[in-house]
Amino acid sequence: MILAVTGGKGGVGKSTVAYNLAAHLDAVVIDGDLGMADLPADHGPDLHDVLAGRADPVEAVREGPPVSILPCGRSLAGARAGDPTALVAAIEAVERAYGDVIVDSPAGLRADVGLPLYVADACVLVTTPSESAVTDAVRVRELARELDAGLARVVLNRADDGANPDAVAATLGAPVSTVPDDAVVADAQAAGQPVCRASPGTPACQAFRSLADAVERVCRGHRP
Repeated sequence: MILAVTGGKGGVGKSTVAYNLAAHLDAVVIDGDLGMADLPADHGPDLHDVLAGRADPVEAVREGPPVSILPCGRSLAGARAGDPTALVAAIEAVERAYGDVIVDSPAGLRADVGLPLYVADACVLVTTPSESAVTDAVRVRELARELDAGLARVVLNRADDGANPDAVAATLGAPVSTVPDDAVVADAQAAGQPVCRASPGTPACQAFRSLADAVERVCRGHRP
């Protein structure tokens, strides 16, 4: 299974959602944001090296715990040196080696946004409750439809008491899972840990666990 985690607006929490989904689904998460990488990374070959032909995608995977990651470089030179069109083959190679892959996709509608959606079996669309974020998410929803990337779930991230999941579901045409606006999410991200490892038993942990269960049901061919 290849699952793209996407969103129209930057800063809505795609990387956080991708990382925590990978933890629950025992998947490899690939940082596919070639210009604005955000997932944890250490020294060694990364996705920029893979796309430049300097490294094998499977050998570039850092196996967990807590999460197995194919990180992306953070330099402009690295981004320029790689061939973005090689991303599809890299994702497919990791899927063959590991089974399940989650791709943290770039925000917006740039050309490289479509590559993870093109290769994905399904996608998760992340937005916050703000009107601008939902509006941008609608545009990415249309791109996902054009590329036949089925929408497994919408994630309403940083949802507070004023959030309206039903309205978001009606706008985006898919069931919505909410993740609360909780400091434990940011704390876990800063520590490079999944929320349920850093703060088990919290509402945020339960939200990510329920999201993963819902995504797995859809992607394994069952009704949500």
